[in-house]
Amino acid sequence: MSGPIVLALRTILAVFLYGFLVWGLIILWKNIRQQGASLAGRKIPPLSLTIQPEKQPPQVRRFTRAEIIIGRDPSADCPLEDETASAQHIRLSYHHGQWWAEDTHSTNGTLLNKHRLALPTVIVSDDELTCGQTRITIGLEDILLNPPTLPLTPPSEKE
Repeated sequence: MSGPIVLALRTILAVFLYGFLVWGLIILWKNIRQQGASLAGRKIPPLSLTIQPEKQPPQVRRFTRAEIIIGRDPSADCPLEDETASAQHIRLSYHHGQWWAEDTHSTNGTLLNKHRLALPTVIVSDDELTCGQTRITIGLEDILLNPPTLPLTPPSEKE
């Protein structure tokens, strides 16, 4: 008589174990879908560049791509009319939630706020890049992906 009881208990335990595993996998699958949808909804914050060639009026260019190549090459994303700039002088890229500037081994180098740019560096609004004799001022637009919620009433203080 104990044989059928043990078999029934093992069967019930197996059903609960497999049910628990399926429930856990469903929860994981829903979380992955939710995070994927959240990441797909994120946008790259627009970047505006105020390009000021020597002895010419400034131009403002706006970009919404994740990578921008600046240089003398006409096929660059932001072409410069400056003989002292390299064909592909600098790369601006958006990753890890920030804009980064990287000199692409240009001949004359790149200055960031009058300091030589040796490594990829995070850039912020009002930073100034110098490529050859052209100055480029960075303008970042703030986009809040998940704006914080503020309480409507101040928290009560207990005395």
